[in-house]
Amino acid sequence: MSVKDVVVDRFLELCRERGIRINELANLSGVTPSTAYSMMDKNRRDVSIITIKKFCDGLDITLGEFFSAPAFDNLEQELV
Repeated sequence: MSVKDVVVDRFLELCRERGIRINELANLSGVTPSTAYSMMDKNRRDVSIITIKKFCDGLDITLGEFFSAPAFDNLEQELV
């Protein structure tokens, strides 16, 4: 699984836990819904750390809390 996939899955998991949708996360984070949906699109390759930070702020968690999920611990090297 790629880093991008794990990031997307982590945000979707956090949204499910809080009972919110992606557009609500966008509003909480101060980003446009189109930015949020674009980031969640598994076909889009790049993920901005600034957008990740904004989403974390909207969820009231730190970057450390976000990346402390076990799914990040066993990622293989990205070759592309």
